[in-house]
Amino acid sequence: QLQVAESGGGLVQSGGSLKLSCVASGRTFSSYHVGWFRQAPGKEREFVGSIDYTGYGALYQDSVKGRFTISKDNAKTTVFLQMNNLKPEDTAVYYCAAALWSVNSRTDSRDFEYWGQGTQVTVSA
Repeated sequence: QLQVAESGGGLVQSGGSLKLSCVASGRTFSSYHVGWFRQAPGKEREFVGSIDYTGYGALYQDSVKGRFTISKDNAKTTVFLQMNNLKPEDTAVYYCAAALWSVNSRTDSRDFEYWGQGTQVTVSA
C-alpha cells in the first residue's frame, strides 16, 4: 500500500521561495502520477501541478506557471515542488497525492487515490 507524506511548508515573505517534498513509503512512485493540490481557507481544493509517472511530463495551473517547478528524484521515492516568487495568494495547505499511471486525468483530484496530510504554506505581504 502506497503512503505519501508532505513536508517543507512554512512562513515566507512575498517574493520568497519554499521547496516542498512528497515522500512515498510502502511503494515507490514509479507507477504513479504525483500531483500537488492546495486549499486556502474558505475555498475549494485546487490543482497546482502534477508530474507523470515517468517523471518527464509536468503540468501546471496557469497562476503558478513560471514560478513553480515539480521534479522527481531518480529513486522515484520523492517528488518536489519548488515554489519561487511566492505571493500572498499562494497561502494554503498544500497536499501531494498519487494516482495510478493508467488514470485519464492528472489534474482532477478525483483521480488521485493516495493523499498526504498536507503542509501549511503562508506567504506574508
